[in-house]
This record gives sequence, structure tokens and C-alpha cells, in this order.
Amino acid sequence: MTVVPAPEGVGADSLPIMSRSPRVLVVDDDDVIRQLISVNLELEGFEVFTAADGEECLATIDEVAPDVVTLDVMMPGLDGWETAQRLRSDPKREHIKVVLLSARAQEADLRRGDQIGVDAYLTKPFDPDDLVSTVRRLAEEDAE
Repeated sequence: MTVVPAPEGVGADSLPIMSRSPRVLVVDDDDVIRQLISVNLELEGFEVFTAADGEECLATIDEVAPDVVTLDVMMPGLDGWETAQRLRSDPKREHIKVVLLSARAQEADLRRGDQIGVDAYLTKPFDPDDLVSTVRRLAEEDAE
């Protein structure tokens, strides 16, 4: 067996670094919806983490370091509105892309999302393909 030395300047340090998969934190109090969203995103190559409510989201977000957070609006305790507001008002977290998911699609709800500064608002029931494409678009914006 002949060992051919690597050209000068080429070695382990010069191998291309593979970028990590985009990370998504899925926040929903409904186990079935949380699992549905997670599976659809994982099948598309996202690294997915979950939280059952806004408090758990805020408690784990720094550890998870997501590119995108999907937030159910209607949750007990800290709802999606308040969670999104807290993310936007924190300089360390304001860059995280936020997708609100809600069965409420009234004009006032959409305006409230705009006022908070969320990046997307999808209504339930949502098409999983729409959710995946929205999350992908936002994750790509974040990577630029």
C-alpha cells in the first residue's frame, strides 16, 4: 500500500465544513400537532426540538439556539402572543424567526402578529408543505 501525502496546505483543517441543519423549536400544547409538525420538518432535514408551552420555550431557547420557532397562539399559561413578544423584546433573541400558528385568522389577529414583528402567520388547519416551505424560507434568510 502506498501512502500519498496530501498536497501542501491540505489536511483535516482545510476540509470543507458542513453547515449544520437548520434548527427549529416547535412549541404547541397539543402533543399530536407538535408531533405532526416535528415529523414533517425532520423528514425535510431540519433538526427539531419541542416545547409544550411558552414557558418551556423560553427556558430552553438559548440551549437549543433555533433558527426558527413555530408557536401555537392558543396555549395555557404563556401563550404564543406573549412568547413572541418576549422573543422580539430580547436583544439576544430578536433575530430568531417566528412563525405563529393559530386557528384564529381574523384581521385583528394578523395585525397583532405584524405589530409584534412575527415573520409568518399560518392558520390551522395548515398544509404541512406550506409550513415546511415557510420554515425553510425563513431559515435560509437567517443563514444569509
